[in-house]
Amino acid sequence: MDHPISKVDVVVVGAGPVGLACGLELQRKGLSVLILEKGALVNSLVGYPTNMEFFSTPDLLEIGNYPLVSSYYKPHREEVIDYYRRVAQAEGLSIELGALVVGLSGNSGAFEVALPSRKVSCNYVVVATGFFDQPNRLGVPGESLSKVSHYFKEPFAFARQHVAVIGAKNSAAKAALQCHRYGAHVTMIVRGPEIGPTVKYWIRPDLINRIAEGSIDAHFEAQVTSIAEKTISFSTPGGQKTIQNDVVLALIGYHPDYSLLTALGIETQNDSVQTPVYNEDTFETNRKGVFLAGTVCGGRHTSRWFIENGRFHAQVIASSIAKNFRK
Repeated sequence: MDHPISKVDVVVVGAGPVGLACGLELQRKGLSVLILEKGALVNSLVGYPTNMEFFSTPDLLEIGNYPLVSSYYKPHREEVIDYYRRVAQAEGLSIELGALVVGLSGNSGAFEVALPSRKVSCNYVVVATGFFDQPNRLGVPGESLSKVSHYFKEPFAFARQHVAVIGAKNSAAKAALQCHRYGAHVTMIVRGPEIGPTVKYWIRPDLINRIAEGSIDAHFEAQVTSIAEKTISFSTPGGQKTIQNDVVLALIGYHPDYSLLTALGIETQNDSVQTPVYNEDTFETNRKGVFLAGTVCGGRHTSRWFIENGRFHAQVIASSIAKNFRK
């Protein structure tokens, strides 16, 4: 954006699929909208593994009635990223990338969204920040070592290395299989008693069979206790173990940016998943004039909302805000 916008009707925080859907629906209601994104366009999808296959069919990822044309029954990451880019371009959405939101002052109808170097005035704010930028932590010594990552992009760099994959859901299962098939020595360290039953139906049997035949080592009911330069240690029902290790993929999930929610004045419930406080009919939070959309609504229950159902939040929010403008 050549000339930063200083005043709009609505600021949307986050340029993921749901944030774009919110911007699109609000703009179609005749409102001026600025989408602020601290990273890249659809930043979470950019961080997904190369050639990742979505569980959803193309029609379930569509926004704004734009068709998502895919070469596959289940679209791949690269197709989906380009789809959302083209929708944003076709709708002429105002998007500012590299725009970190740090605070919010004022009240409904007269807000100021704070960025590090300036403020944007608006009447309403929609927060659609997802959770992918905030990985859950192991909380053990050595987690800060450079060999530890909470994300998995592709397996090629790990050939002939000893890779520990922490976790047993979709991301961990796919990473373990890919690393194994591209020449890594893979050990899975799983807190539960088995590979998660929610793992995609075409991945779970494959992984279970690789474990059964000994191609992939797996330790269940195990927890990492420490990480060193060339080893990783973990507890098991049979006692403490330390094994050779070059790479750790700690794929144990993600959570919303609670520091940002606090900075925006959004409260969270005192429950096990730290659910943000919002009206389930309108998605307006405890702070009047501030709305939530998409996966951020679920708190640490990150599988409650996703693109398939979160995209519909946009229509509800846009109708609610437009109705307030007409009053």
